[in-house]
Amino acid sequence: MTPLNAPGADPFYFLGHDGPVARLVKDFPWGTTCLGRVETWPQSLKTATALLIHSPVPMVMLWGEQGVMIYNDAYSVFAGHRHPALLGSNVREGWPEVADFNDNVMKVGLAGQTLAYQDQELTLHRKGYPEQVWMNLDYSPVLDETGRPAGVIAVVIETTERVLAERRNRQEFQRLQSLFAQAPTFMAMVSGPDHRFTLVNPEYNKLIGNRDVIGMPVREALPEVTEQGFFDLLDHVFTTGEAITRTSLRVLLRWRDQGPLEERFVDFVYQPIRDQDGTVAHIFVQGSDVTERVRAENHQRLLINELNHRVKNSLAAVQSIVTQTLRHATDPGQAAQAITARIMALSAAHNVLTQESWDSADLRTLAQAAIRPFQAPDRNTIELEGPDMRVGPYAAISIALALHELGTNAVKYGALSVPGGTVLVRWNVSGQSVFTLEWIETGGPVVTKGDYRGFGSRLILQVLPDQLQGKAEVDFRPTGIVFKLTAAVEAISDHAA
Repeated sequence: MTPLNAPGADPFYFLGHDGPVARLVKDFPWGTTCLGRVETWPQSLKTATALLIHSPVPMVMLWGEQGVMIYNDAYSVFAGHRHPALLGSNVREGWPEVADFNDNVMKVGLAGQTLAYQDQELTLHRKGYPEQVWMNLDYSPVLDETGRPAGVIAVVIETTERVLAERRNRQEFQRLQSLFAQAPTFMAMVSGPDHRFTLVNPEYNKLIGNRDVIGMPVREALPEVTEQGFFDLLDHVFTTGEAITRTSLRVLLRWRDQGPLEERFVDFVYQPIRDQDGTVAHIFVQGSDVTERVRAENHQRLLINELNHRVKNSLAAVQSIVTQTLRHATDPGQAAQAITARIMALSAAHNVLTQESWDSADLRTLAQAAIRPFQAPDRNTIELEGPDMRVGPYAAISIALALHELGTNAVKYGALSVPGGTVLVRWNVSGQSVFTLEWIETGGPVVTKGDYRGFGSRLILQVLPDQLQGKAEVDFRPTGIVFKLTAAVEAISDHAA
């Protein structure tokens, strides 16, 4: 049996491989290169060649000072149209467009040092034209039998596709960021099962109080919403892939560190975003802060309900005026006049309240409106005296109707029925708890209880104090009648219609 290294034996016994490049290596005239005939190769060169030929990853060896190239099948794919001419060529001649780069590789490698590059960009002519290529490159020296560097071996992993994909993703991400930033509604993107923020736009930042939440899970970024059900909604979308939409949903958010919770209302959608394999990887959050709209709608409903309530009260007051007036009327014409006058007094009180949005009324303004029909054209027959104060809607209507009845009686029977008569309307608050309103007539004829009959007297002596939870009395003095109403300030100020 002939030994493998004996004359006539296969000189490429050390390859032990029959791939495309291995066959080219066997057929190549190595004697025309500085490596010489394969029979003269040192064992270190044979071992390194066998190592790279068998490797499944792209590898190339640059042997000697000229960097004669030997590579494997995987590298031949990387080399493109440069293969097979690269085999056995000097690296400077094989890749002339990156000669300077490879000169440095040879210099460092033959000095016994290593080099490593991540996503190294080079322009190569692999297909007959220049193209940008990105690679992970690892260079190590190959030692000869004396322990000295005799060549350089390289692992070449092309990353062009990944780099370009990442670049496209970054560009798309930047475009998405730009769209987010310009969007009039709030937007955010959360990723993974813990829902980490990867994108937020200015409107979303505004909603959450301008917190730095990028990279944080929602539970850490917005701890105050832990018990408000939003995490459960996100978990549902992530696990089921079903979008969720909510409108006018109440959320409490803390706009400042250690600050109070602020009530907001939002319309939003949680939209699942799937990866290429169809699994949910992200959730797109889009919506609007509709707090002002919801508050306006609530206020509108309140106003409608309040208006409905007040219209019913007004109709009830008109019904009572008509019923009570007609009950004691003997003359239809006089009854019609009385009804009209009383409704006009009610209307005057409504006008004052409407100017104040039915919140309350200034008592002086209210009294002026109520007594205006009874004032003499050439002088003030009715004087007003009292501090500035406001009364609630319910009290305003009651007081206005009472002043109207007192004025009507004064014109018929009292101080305003004669030229020299006057009336003083006076009010005050004693001890910040008791309100007093007085109607004091002087200069008129003597008035008796018999003159105070019918609905008007019943309104000022019974209905008015009952409505205001107070007390009313009339003193029939020889100088003129004095009407006095006392009630709690709270009933006057806060009793709403």
